Amino acid sequence: MRSIPVSPASTPGWRAWLIWSVGVAAYVLAITNRTSLGAVGVDAAERFQADASTLSLFAVVQLAVYGGMQIPIGLLLDRYGSRPIITIGMVLMAAGQLVMAISPSIGIALIARILLGAGDAAVFPAVLRLVATWFPAQRGPVMVQFTGLIGQAGQLIALIPLAALLHATTWSITFGSIAGLGILFAVLVFVVIRNHPPERDADVSVDTDTGVIRVVTSAIDTGVGIRAAWAHPGTRLAFWSHFTTPFAGTAFVILWGMPFLTAGEGLSTAQAATIISVYVVAGMILGPLIGELSRRIPNHRSLALVIPAVAAQMLAWIVVILLPGPAPAWLLYVLAIALATGGPASMIAFDHARTHNPSHRLSTATGVTNAGGFIAALIAIFLIGLALDLQGAGTPDTYSLDAFRIAFLAQVPLWLIGATFIVIERKRTRIRIGLDPERRRP
Repeated sequence: MRSIPVSPASTPGWRAWLIWSVGVAAYVLAITNRTSLGAVGVDAAERFQADASTLSLFAVVQLAVYGGMQIPIGLLLDRYGSRPIITIGMVLMAAGQLVMAISPSIGIALIARILLGAGDAAVFPAVLRLVATWFPAQRGPVMVQFTGLIGQAGQLIALIPLAALLHATTWSITFGSIAGLGILFAVLVFVVIRNHPPERDADVSVDTDTGVIRVVTSAIDTGVGIRAAWAHPGTRLAFWSHFTTPFAGTAFVILWGMPFLTAGEGLSTAQAATIISVYVVAGMILGPLIGELSRRIPNHRSLALVIPAVAAQMLAWIVVILLPGPAPAWLLYVLAIALATGGPASMIAFDHARTHNPSHRLSTATGVTNAGGFIAALIAIFLIGLALDLQGAGTPDTYSLDAFRIAFLAQVPLWLIGATFIVIERKRTRIRIGLDPERRRP
C-alpha cells in the first residue's frame, strides 16, 4: 500500500452520478431478489410441501451464505474493485432465480438460495466502495444513507408486482423473469461502471472520515486483516450494532411477516401487503432523519439512536404478543414503523467501521460489520420456524396466532444479548479513543 496526494473533486461530475445510479439500481434488484421468497412464502410452502423449519431453512441458507461471504467479498473488493464484483453478483443471483424457477424439489431450491445469497452478498459493499471512490469524502455518510434508502424500494417490488405476477402467471414464469432482469443488469453494470475515475490509474481505498486515499497494489493477508479489524473495539461495536438493529425487520420481510399477518392475524393479502409497505416506506423516511442525527451527535449515537431503536422494536413486539386476540390494525402499523427503525439504525454501524479502521482494511471491516445483522437474522428466522414446528403449527394449514406469538418471542434473547454487547463495546471504544478515562483496577 502507498499513499498518493489525490483529493476527490468537491463536486462529482455526471459520470460519477451515472455510475452510482447504475450501482444503486443493481442494489434495488438485489433487495428484490433477497426478499422475493418472503412475498410468496405461503405459495412456496405449498409448492414444496414444506413445514415451517424447512421453509425457514430457505432463508437461513440464503442469509448464512450472505453473511459468510461478507469478509471474502471485502477482501476481493480491496483487491479488484467494484465493477467485476457487482457483475459476478448479478450473474449469480440470476442463476439462483433461474434454478428456483425450475426447481422440482427442496434440495434443488436450496441450491438456488445458496447462489442467490452469494450474489446478493457482493452488491451492497461494492456500491459503498463506488461511493468512496467516485464522491468526495464529506459526501460519504449522506451518500451511504441514500444508497440504503433507495435500495429498500426493492422490497416494494418484491411485495407488490412480484406477488401479483406470481398469482397472474406461474412460479416458473415469475422467477424466470427475475433471472432475466439479473442478466440484463449484469450487462449494464459491466458496460457502465468503472472502478475509479479516469484520472487515476488504479483502484483506491478511501477513508470517508479523513479523506485519505490509498492505491491498492497487493492482496491483504486475510487472517491479519480480519484480526486487525476485530481487535479494535470500534469494529466490534459496529458488528453488535448491526447484529442487534435490523434482524427483526429482516425476518419479518424475508419470510415470516406475510404468514403471520395473513394466517395468524387473519388479514387479507392486500391488507398484509399494505402493512409491510408501510414498513418499507417508514424506513425510507427515517433513514435521512437518523442519518442526520447520527452526523450531529457522533459520540452519542449508540445510546441516543441505536439502543432506542432496539427498545422500540422489542416493546412493539411484546405488546402485540401479549395482547389477547388479533391485534388492531393501528397496532400492526405501529409494529411496522418500530421495525422500520432497525434498517436506518443499522447504517450507523458502518459509520463506526469507517471511523475506526484505516483505509486499507475498510472493506474488510465493512464485511465484518455487515455479517452481524445477517447472522442474527438467520438465527431468528430459524428459531421462529423451529418454534412453530415444535408447537405443531408448521404448515399453512396449521398456522395459528397463538403459535406465532410464542415463536416470535425467540427474538427477545437476541435483542438482549446484542444490546449488552453494544453497551460494553461502546465503553471500550470511548476509552480506546480517549473520550472516557481508562478503568482503574482496584
